[in-house]
Amino acid sequence: MSATGSGIADNASSIASETNHLLEESILPVANSQKPISALGFVWIWVGIAVMIATFQLGANGVSGAPLPQVVSIIFVANVLLALLMLLTADIGTEHGLSFSVYLRAPFGVYGTHLPSVFRGVVAAIWFGIQTYLGALALSGIVEYLTGFSNWAVWYGVFALVQVANTAMGIKAVERLAAIAAPAILAISIWMYFTLDVLAQTQGINIWRFVGEQDVTILTLFLANVAFWSTLAIDIPNITRFVKTPSGERRFFTRNRNVLLAQLLALPATQAWIALIGAVSFIAAGEWNPVTVIQGQGEGLSLIVLLVLVVLAQWSTNNAANLIPAALAFVNAGAPKVSYPVAVVIAAIVGTLFMPWVILDNLFAFLFSYGAYLSSIGGIMVSDYYFIRKRRLNVPHLYRKGGQFHYIKGFNPAGIIAWLVSGTVAFFSGQWAFLLGFVLGALIYFAIMRLYVMKRFSQEECGDVSADDYLGTSVDCNWVYERESESFMRLRSDQLDKTVSREDL
Repeated sequence: MSATGSGIADNASSIASETNHLLEESILPVANSQKPISALGFVWIWVGIAVMIATFQLGANGVSGAPLPQVVSIIFVANVLLALLMLLTADIGTEHGLSFSVYLRAPFGVYGTHLPSVFRGVVAAIWFGIQTYLGALALSGIVEYLTGFSNWAVWYGVFALVQVANTAMGIKAVERLAAIAAPAILAISIWMYFTLDVLAQTQGINIWRFVGEQDVTILTLFLANVAFWSTLAIDIPNITRFVKTPSGERRFFTRNRNVLLAQLLALPATQAWIALIGAVSFIAAGEWNPVTVIQGQGEGLSLIVLLVLVVLAQWSTNNAANLIPAALAFVNAGAPKVSYPVAVVIAAIVGTLFMPWVILDNLFAFLFSYGAYLSSIGGIMVSDYYFIRKRRLNVPHLYRKGGQFHYIKGFNPAGIIAWLVSGTVAFFSGQWAFLLGFVLGALIYFAIMRLYVMKRFSQEECGDVSADDYLGTSVDCNWVYERESESFMRLRSDQLDKTVSREDL
């Protein structure tokens, strides 16, 4: 293979996979021809992600003090705005084919990346444990109803192993599960809505006219929903690097159209719908969890169908939203010795050791605690990608020891200081945590980079270079690691050697 005439080849410095801690198969850039997820496939993935137990509580909290139509509208609008914000970080995946942890080597340094990425990885692992625990309870309920045997711990182990095996098989296996689970989840959720509506009617309650007595402001509900997806708002490149993207398309929204369809439609609509069901459950029975409400009244096939919904919801969410981000963070930290399948197992073990059945009792305190620090990471990423580098990135140096992202002994003070300061301020800011953390992180990072870091450490893509240099998909170029020469090359799509392939995620 050869580099493009105007492209950038990194032949001067070889990268040996046996000794380079920055290099591992699963965290290499994904070439445009290797992206298997279609627009519909990404829609199904988002539907599966959005259906989670905590979403029910968001709706119930809202309707406890505001009319149901208003609650649903606020949640929908909040998620549309969040989806647009998430599109900014999603472009890192569609343009350069990079994972979240690898990209963070730019704003945090090749060693500094481990601080925010492992933090996010542990949070994702804990969520895996929480979701697996809920699924295990549902499995135990099904088996108990059919056989009389009840032991959630046994089913926790079984369910965890099944999810680990499925996720370790790669992104295609995750997409296939989502394509099966998402339509089933939507069908069952519709049945849940009508079941709860009938329950409300028997009590003479009109769910659409019900108004709770608690003090819930529109702003509080709006900010809570924005903060809810702070996790995926930062590490969505882990998924979007596998979403099919038109090569050579410079227009931002057109290039990201397959991402837009899922995030601007599937995410807001599904989130609003599932929150609505949680709200109706609260109206009908005073309980935010519809699974508990219907399970207390159901029997026979209806009970089994309900519990199947719980299992599918936890499974589809865990794959894309929890196991993949956690595993890639652990691969990045342990490369080249930790492979992707091994990292998936590590993520499951870590999530279990945090005893998710205990954390579930304090779920929202847990959510807001870590959300403050994750929002500041998002601000740093947007500031670095759009305002410092203008979407251009010296990808080979992300994998080079002693390269431009080594900064001070592998740490970029701009990223570290901005994260700790803005995250801590956000942590003590209550409902404003997400917005304050994001804005402060972006501003502090930009200031330190411009005033100090960039004067000491040259960033090639920020200098006097052609506008097309260091871009990827939008100029029909791909960063490809060539094993024979142990180097990175920037190739047009028609120059890719079709006989060379990489393993999927």
